[in-house]
Amino acid sequence: MQQPFRQILMLIAGGSTGTILRYLVYLFADRHLNHNMPWGTLIVNLLGAFVIGVLWSTFERSAIPPALRVFLFIGILGSFTTFSTFAFESFVYLNQGQFRMLLINIVANNLGGLLLCTGGYYLAKLIV
Repeated sequence: MQQPFRQILMLIAGGSTGTILRYLVYLFADRHLNHNMPWGTLIVNLLGAFVIGVLWSTFERSAIPPALRVFLFIGILGSFTTFSTFAFESFVYLNQGQFRMLLINIVANNLGGLLLCTGGYYLAKLIV
């Protein structure tokens, strides 16, 4: 099978997997958490940041096939996390004048994501 076609198949498989996982997280958040904060978006973004840190650190020390990288990083994590939804939810807070919630949302997603990505990266270095 030609390389570009194989990578496209890996994107399709990873993208659909990440989309389903994100949907399940949204269902969980909707059922079990309050609706004052967009918890589903925050959870997928923070979890995705942590997982990409762990995987990146792990794969730095071992060669993995390009198709697997495409499957995991672009496919699964690319469709699991969501910047556009985060941006829209932040806009809604801004538009409604909820500046405290806007700030909490921005800091939680961005600073939290950076901290979890860094933490996942170094945690994997300690474990693997």
